[in-house]
Amino acid sequence: MGSKRRGMFLLVNALLLFSCGLSSADVRLPSIFGSHMVLQQGVDLPIWGWADSGEKITVRLGAGKAVNTTAGKDGSWRVTLPPVDTKDVLQLIVKGKNEIVLEDVLAGEVWVGSGQSNMAWVVQNCINAEEEIQAANYPEMRLFTVPRKPAPSPQEDVDSAWQVCSPETVGGFSACCYFLGRELHKELKVPVGLINTSWGGTRIEPWTPPCGFERIPELNDITNQIDLADPTSPRYKAKLSSYIKTTEAWLVEAKKSLQEDSILNPLPGYPQEIAPLTHHQTPTTLYNGMVHALVPFAFKGAIWYQGESNRLDGDLYTLKMQALIEGWRAVWNKKDLPFYFVQIAPFQYGNEDPTVLARFWVAQQNVLDLVPHTGMVVPSDIGNTQDIHPRNKQEVGRRLALWALAKDYGRKDLVYSGPLYKDMKVEGKAIRLSFDYVGGGLASRDGKPLSHFEILPEGGTYVPAKANVDGDTLLVQAQGVDHPVAVRFAWHKTAEPNFMNKDGLPAPAFVAMVEPKGDVLDLLPEAKSYELVYALDLAKLGKEISYDTDRSKALKGKFDRVAYVLELQKSSYPREYVYVSMDAFTKELNKVGIPTVGSGIKHQTNVANMTVESNVKGIVTGKGLKGGNIEFWSYNYGPPNGASVPNASSEKFDFGDEPGDPRDGYGCMQVHNHEAKQTVFAVNHWSSGGEADLGIGNSQGATLDWTFTKNANQYAVKRLRVLVRPAK
Repeated sequence: MGSKRRGMFLLVNALLLFSCGLSSADVRLPSIFGSHMVLQQGVDLPIWGWADSGEKITVRLGAGKAVNTTAGKDGSWRVTLPPVDTKDVLQLIVKGKNEIVLEDVLAGEVWVGSGQSNMAWVVQNCINAEEEIQAANYPEMRLFTVPRKPAPSPQEDVDSAWQVCSPETVGGFSACCYFLGRELHKELKVPVGLINTSWGGTRIEPWTPPCGFERIPELNDITNQIDLADPTSPRYKAKLSSYIKTTEAWLVEAKKSLQEDSILNPLPGYPQEIAPLTHHQTPTTLYNGMVHALVPFAFKGAIWYQGESNRLDGDLYTLKMQALIEGWRAVWNKKDLPFYFVQIAPFQYGNEDPTVLARFWVAQQNVLDLVPHTGMVVPSDIGNTQDIHPRNKQEVGRRLALWALAKDYGRKDLVYSGPLYKDMKVEGKAIRLSFDYVGGGLASRDGKPLSHFEILPEGGTYVPAKANVDGDTLLVQAQGVDHPVAVRFAWHKTAEPNFMNKDGLPAPAFVAMVEPKGDVLDLLPEAKSYELVYALDLAKLGKEISYDTDRSKALKGKFDRVAYVLELQKSSYPREYVYVSMDAFTKELNKVGIPTVGSGIKHQTNVANMTVESNVKGIVTGKGLKGGNIEFWSYNYGPPNGASVPNASSEKFDFGDEPGDPRDGYGCMQVHNHEAKQTVFAVNHWSSGGEADLGIGNSQGATLDWTFTKNANQYAVKRLRVLVRPAK
């Protein structure tokens, strides 16, 4: 290299080193702190950032006292400023080796909005968009949009900046956030900061931090998935270590093959269960990439509009909402964080079962009872069954604001919810319904008879019913129904009912029925002489089974009979049950439960002296039944009747199927009465959780034994118990 070029090379390197030195010395803040931001008033204010290890940092807000700290070994630092309550325009000054000055900082109310496309839906796509945009001159409202970015691990920052609300900035901002904020700004007369972190089409699981799932036993399958993908977890390390050993052994064989010109089997595939979670639909990835960087920024509350992508979850969505809310509250260390959400609107959803959405609406509403400091907006009167994105976000924002104003800002004169079902009473041929949030009274939105009410006759199916306002209650009845047992409302995916309170807020879908009292075992005299071995809420089904009750090691002595009790209840119907007992087909207590791979259970055998009791129409009941047969295994299986079970078909899945490899396959737990050509009960494919096959009696579908029905999520209640009778 010539001397001139060498000199230039050294000069460039010196400049690079100098610039790197300057960069490493700079104190910096995450982008959630910026000029034009709004800080939450009236609470302690965490301020944090990064600098060189050991660097002295000074933070001052307005005329307040400076707070000092020192950056830690990893360069991170954090201070907490005292609450601020001022109408002054402030400066936030952060000083280390360099100085950051943030201008035009306001103190007011800050809200975070999250979810999928109906939260991401922007102002310019709403009704009256042009007028709304031109009128959006609110300089004390500030907007912050988080870019869409999944991540396999928590990210420290996002690439965004605060904007002053104006006709030039509001059009591309979340409409739900904006219209909520506008209502609060007008009512409270204070600055409002709005943070939108949403992504169309996303499920709820990606938005939830790991600690949220860990709190809910029914979501253990998700917790296990997260744990396996975490490089710091023992399970990940064990799996990876095993794969490394396998690879090392393969490399030895590969070298030998190369030398000997011998055949070499391919390298076993990388275990995908420990691959990083990177997709925007996998658990925690959007929390990592789009929420974590906001923690612990102070804000008042959160709004949520999501569920279309989880609508098939049924009642499990209630627990996923609990995981999300409690997870956010945990990471922000704010146990009473207000959390208000919007029910998804009526929509056609193609040829989908019309009751799926109704069950999901109930799952959303159940969050109100399960999780404190929550509220729900019902948009059934402002939707469009042909458009999954209702354009009237103005009213959605107003209704969200009603919850906030009433619950968080002390407004005592507001009705903030539509009627919520409270109680029922059978009165002859009618059912009387009472409600919370009656407001100024119950009413019809359009003055026509109340719509979308159905009544259930004893032992029958739902029929259309008339509902009449009677004071603060409804009286529901139908011609020809003499013994009603339940009422359901808005039980269809396109239901746009007219039932509301006189304050204009609609009622959500609901089911009213007399809930069973006591335990079903109390109805079964034979069961009194049995001991419980296992109990499992089937909402917790998964590849690994963790029983709610497991007494298989605690019980001592021999047993001579085994019994099973399966209870199933769809969201709008009374609970169904079947009890079946039989002479013991094994001497081991650990061989009577769900036949997972780990349990080693495999039975295909006739069983003697079967007793069946059930409230399901069509089930053959009685004692000493001779057609008892069980099929318990973890394998795949096909319809051939290899065991020559009487009356079984070799062409369809029924009570004479044949297991086959792999051992870790579909899985079957079935009890049959082959004399009656009947499945007594089935619990299949438990590894699929909410898509397991559950049933009592013969399935009305293509398979008599419920194989491939994927129906577990249809049931609000699903419980299995296993009992044995101690031998005398």
